[in-house]
Amino acid sequence: MSATARREPLVATAYLPPTSLMALLAQNPTAQIEACESYPKQTYRNRATIATGGGLLDLTVPVVYTHGNHTPTSQMGIDYSRCWPTTHLRTLDAAYSASPYYQYYRDELESLIAARYGTLMELNSALLQFLLKKMKIDCRLRLTTDFERPTGAAHDWRQLISPKRPLKGFQFEPYTQVFADRMPFVPNLSAIDLLCNLGPDSGRYLRHVTIIDQDI
Repeated sequence: MSATARREPLVATAYLPPTSLMALLAQNPTAQIEACESYPKQTYRNRATIATGGGLLDLTVPVVYTHGNHTPTSQMGIDYSRCWPTTHLRTLDAAYSASPYYQYYRDELESLIAARYGTLMELNSALLQFLLKKMKIDCRLRLTTDFERPTGAAHDWRQLISPKRPLKGFQFEPYTQVFADRMPFVPNLSAIDLLCNLGPDSGRYLRHVTIIDQDI
């Protein structure tokens, strides 16, 4: 089904979001980001998966439940008592310093990750806007104002784009990744992998990802 025939996608917020999420934004003029859910664990909301010389690695932002176990995602805090920004930046340096474009984006990426944000949503939003700008993606985003339970609707990707389940509905063409000499192409890594390897051509790549209606 074409992007124009689908309702605007409803997606979860994500830290350095996966390529699948960015493909949805690249192929739709508008999208909604879930803000009213009770924050779920073990998702891309505070996690990004990258490829390193030792294999796949998750970069995780430690969070603070400001209102207990039912804290809304929009109010999740960040634990800055741990030095995760330094660790993430060093890991990104090691993983992507040999990529064609990392050095063009590193300083701005460092300033965004190293800044202190009041909430996880603010951090994720800053990084998402960075990616949208560098990839030349024009998608108007808005936050949800109330919570709708998942119904399996074709536009609802909140639970389907998840590290806990196999990804369905996307077909990615391989592109050259940093460690192609030691591992096969890995689809749906953090979009930072795509940006570092394809640079300004990332948006074109995302617009050509095949998106298929979900089979739930």
